[in-house]
Amino acid sequence: MAVVGGAAGFIKSFFVILTSEIGDKTFFIAAVMAMKSPRLTVFLGAIGALAAMTILSVALGWAAPNLIPKVYTHYAATALFFFFGFKSLYDALLKKDEGGVSELDEVEQELAADMGRGGRGAKENGGSGGHDGSKARRASRRVETLLSMVLSPIFIKSFTLTFLAEWGDRSQIATIGLAASEDPLGVTVGGILGHAICTGAAVLGGRHLAAHINEKTVAICGGILFLVFGAHSLYVGP
Repeated sequence: MAVVGGAAGFIKSFFVILTSEIGDKTFFIAAVMAMKSPRLTVFLGAIGALAAMTILSVALGWAAPNLIPKVYTHYAATALFFFFGFKSLYDALLKKDEGGVSELDEVEQELAADMGRGGRGAKENGGSGGHDGSKARRASRRVETLLSMVLSPIFIKSFTLTFLAEWGDRSQIATIGLAASEDPLGVTVGGILGHAICTGAAVLGGRHLAAHINEKTVAICGGILFLVFGAHSLYVGP
């Protein structure tokens, strides 16, 4: 039964992430950054943030039934599925286009402004790297290479922007709800794998994919999926 429960949590988490993250803000952050920065570094920063957020969300969802009776957390998670399902369908089918900038344009504007601030800071601090260079030469090449990738400004920027964009996002709240009613390990693995696929696709060809993604279709599919999971949770019970 544990295997079945783990498989259910894995499948739900995996498909919730796929339908929530394709074309989402975190997707475009990785896509835009990868056009001008090393793809591997951008990917590691983004997936590191998303994995950390998934683990944190699962921990919150797992702890909830220990503080609140499971029947309440189960039906709260079910209500969240229905809420996000109907909201996605409403946004896709009924909400009028307000003529605002697209999420891709918004991300590009934010990154351009951030790069402008970073460039000015680099020029102002350009003459203070001598001591840092001498310290780096005393470190081994292997450690230096690892740290230069993990602690590089690109990695930190990718990690930070992705983490902040994901905080409070629909997929995070859905992950908390799933972990409250499904096997936490299955939800964790499914969520991280889903994020890895979406982020990898964004890094490898996000701009090309963005031009062919129909956000309305993705929203409809995601809404239907949320409603199916909500109905399943209601049918199975706590």
